Amino acid sequence: MDWLGVHFISELPDSGQVVLHCTHNPVLVLLAYLVACAASFATLDMAERVSHVEQPTSQRLWRWVGACCLAGGIWTMHFIGMLAFEAPLTIHYDLSPTLLSLLIALIAAWLAMNTLSHQQLPLWRCAVAAIWIGLGISGMHYVGVSAMRSSASLYYQPLLMGLSLLLAIACSLAALLLSRHLREGSGMFHQLLKYASSLLLGGGIVLMHFTGMWSMTLVLPAGSPAVPAIPDEHLQLGLTLSVIILLIIGSGISAALADKKLQHKERDLRRVNALLSQLDQARMSLQQVAHYDALTNLINRRGFNQLFAEKLMEKTRYGGMLAVMFLDIDHFKRINDSLGHDAGDELLKVIAGHIKSSTRSHEDVVARLGGDEFCILLTLHERDEARHMAQRIMHRMKEPIELGGRRMVMTTSIGISVFPDDGKTCEELLKNADLALYESKDSGRNNLHFFNTSLKTRASLELQLEEELRNALRDDQGLLLHYQPIYDLKHARVTKLEALIRWQHPQHGLLSPDRFINIAEANGMIAELDNWVLRKACQDLSFLSQQGRDELKIAVNCSALNLTREALATEIQSALRGARVAPQRLELEVTENALMGNIASTLALLQQIRELGVSLSIDDFGTGYSSLAYLKRLPLNTLKIDRSFIQDIPHSTQDMEIVQAIIVMAHTLHLQVVTEGVETLEQQRFLERYGCDYLQGYLLSRPVPLQDLHRVLDELDQRQDRLNPVLSNPGTGGPGSPDPAPGGPVLHAGASTVQLIR
Repeated sequence: MDWLGVHFISELPDSGQVVLHCTHNPVLVLLAYLVACAASFATLDMAERVSHVEQPTSQRLWRWVGACCLAGGIWTMHFIGMLAFEAPLTIHYDLSPTLLSLLIALIAAWLAMNTLSHQQLPLWRCAVAAIWIGLGISGMHYVGVSAMRSSASLYYQPLLMGLSLLLAIACSLAALLLSRHLREGSGMFHQLLKYASSLLLGGGIVLMHFTGMWSMTLVLPAGSPAVPAIPDEHLQLGLTLSVIILLIIGSGISAALADKKLQHKERDLRRVNALLSQLDQARMSLQQVAHYDALTNLINRRGFNQLFAEKLMEKTRYGGMLAVMFLDIDHFKRINDSLGHDAGDELLKVIAGHIKSSTRSHEDVVARLGGDEFCILLTLHERDEARHMAQRIMHRMKEPIELGGRRMVMTTSIGISVFPDDGKTCEELLKNADLALYESKDSGRNNLHFFNTSLKTRASLELQLEEELRNALRDDQGLLLHYQPIYDLKHARVTKLEALIRWQHPQHGLLSPDRFINIAEANGMIAELDNWVLRKACQDLSFLSQQGRDELKIAVNCSALNLTREALATEIQSALRGARVAPQRLELEVTENALMGNIASTLALLQQIRELGVSLSIDDFGTGYSSLAYLKRLPLNTLKIDRSFIQDIPHSTQDMEIVQAIIVMAHTLHLQVVTEGVETLEQQRFLERYGCDYLQGYLLSRPVPLQDLHRVLDELDQRQDRLNPVLSNPGTGGPGSPDPAPGGPVLHAGASTVQLIR
């Protein structure tokens, strides 16, 4: 079979001269091998480049660059291999078949690069592509061989031709598989493996070429002389082609390397940009966290202070008014204690929405400073705008809120300070608004107050008193006890004293408890203050015993805050032991609100105190919210009726009925009754008639210091002795005087006597 002047699968002719002694130039063979290795390396490198390029346009570009390098390398290797062929003939090459072989090589190379562009390369796809690429390379080889022109004819051995085709397919498959493996990876070992693979593939390509050349036989017609070729011309041409193709391949590899580095830089730049973007987002998140409250999404204290400083600077420079409004939710702690903190958080969200909706969205700044405390910064034209805003918020707050299956209405206390009237700095305005807020709380809550200078004066005084009270407790100077007698109607004598603390202040004189007890409670000093009173009272009891007053008991008041301390019983025991006083001579007075605050823990503590032998009295009865169901369980000895029920007796029939009912109830519970605030004989006679056990008030004596107590007690005893004969004749009480109750003397005193005592 003849095709393009080449005889395929034909027997050699009988006539003709067979060219037996054909050789190859070893230098050109080595050059062909080097070109094949370079082409193989370029193919592997371009395949790796294509797999890492992200843009489709760049992928197409590098596919063509790789195809050109591979096609040019294989074709140049083939041509140099043909130049290396040395036969005793004059050989030249036809241009058309040569260019056609180059086109076939380019098609095969493009097919190879296109196959390597797929992200997934299963074995079957590699096998199919290898067959087509192998056929293309073989076609390129044999078409290129057909371009050889000489006086000899070409004959091929079929087996060797088939072997060369198989070698081309195998070489193509190996190239595809190696490229699939090598396109992912980096490092020195990866690069060495790529070099080794290039040498192996280059050897395979050269082997395929020379196997094809091995299958070829040249036959000279009979009588044709053999003319030796000029090998130097072939060597020079081969070297020229090698240099050209190696430069082309090197340029392609260099371009791929440069593009790879550029892409790495672009990736690094994108990574840096991504990191910068993440940092910006993190910075914004941190700023959000740093300047906004996570629960309500309002500005927090730090963000508010920053905005406040900016607005204050603006108003200071250009003029204008600002209002700082402090809001505190009334009795918010009850929500957390009863419904839990989750319900409290939900309530805060609703309240924040109410406050936000009541303000001007673009002009006012609403912040949550912490807990249930909110702050609003207002731009004002006149002072009343702040009042109207506060009233609008208070009205909005009165809307019922659904929470935990309940409908509740919350109220708020508001304090307002105005720039520049109430301060020129952020700290001063905030402090003054806070003072106004506490004034609203002290006024009964659900109220609003503007700051005024008297609040600052009072706050400064309270701060000064706080510091001086600490010093007085630490140095045990200035604090003293006054004692007010408590008269026993049954035994007709003074049997108890109530210890009342006073403070002899160096500047303000003698201060009553209402001036400093609240300060002690608000600043954590009440336990120390109560303990001082307890120890001092026990010491005074010991002193009274030395003066012959063994029958006297002392009643000591206990703060509601101190009643929650488990150490109270131990402190009482320690004070009694230190003064060597019998526990029965001490009575502890607690208010009914303190008793009902936490009945379970209070009951356990009172049981411990009663086991010591100390008596217990409920003070100011009738002013709180006692529950009789709990009251009967408490280990009490005495009930003290508050002075507010005595003041209008005998003019108030209602008060008289209330006091009578309290006395009956107390006796039913086996409690003794003390009535405080008794100032007139009519009040004393009424109480005696209805069975009151003890009297206390100005009718007997004002509270006096310990050094004056002995004299007051002696005067009361002497007065009682003088009145004993009168007591035997009830009619001497004067016209219209009520009869004394049976079983108890009446402490009669004329107007002059009462005036003397008071």
